[in-house]
Amino acid sequence: MTDIAWEKPRQPAAPSRKINAERLKLYAGLALIAAVLVFVIVNGTVNNARYFISISALLEDPTFVGKTVRVSGAVVGSSIAYDAENLIIDFTVADFDESTTDLVSALHEAVVNPNTARIQVHVENMVKPDLLIDEAQAIMTGTLDADGTFYATEVLLKCPSRYEEAVPEQAVVSDEFSAAHP
Repeated sequence: MTDIAWEKPRQPAAPSRKINAERLKLYAGLALIAAVLVFVIVNGTVNNARYFISISALLEDPTFVGKTVRVSGAVVGSSIAYDAENLIIDFTVADFDESTTDLVSALHEAVVNPNTARIQVHVENMVKPDLLIDEAQAIMTGTLDADGTFYATEVLLKCPSRYEEAVPEQAVVSDEFSAAHP
């Protein structure tokens, strides 16, 4: 007869719980990337929390000089000077109360009040926009020079009084409609 030997099958060894050096480097790299992403997102959110700063804030803080900022003000119409040949626009903007619900009145008050903080704005290589008129809201991106002139690279203009009369009468809720439809 033949001898039959029966051996118990060997159990595979339990996987090692040790993290090898390569995996450790991978995890450290992923953690570093995650930390950088969190930092960039938080920093960007904090720095861009406001769409623009006021003229008063710009003038009060000397750290803004030479840095690119976005500022808003009311255009003083009598100060607008346009050189069509060289595409240069110079004008003055006055600070206004940003928290108001009546933007038209706030812009008007800023322009007529001589005690309001103001800055001179200089823009090059731009055709004069049609909305660059007295009491328009100007939102400008650029840098404040040490001499107090704001050199704008981008100018956005809003003229709320221009659109005030353009609201269709159907959109205005009257007292009669409110009483009939509580």
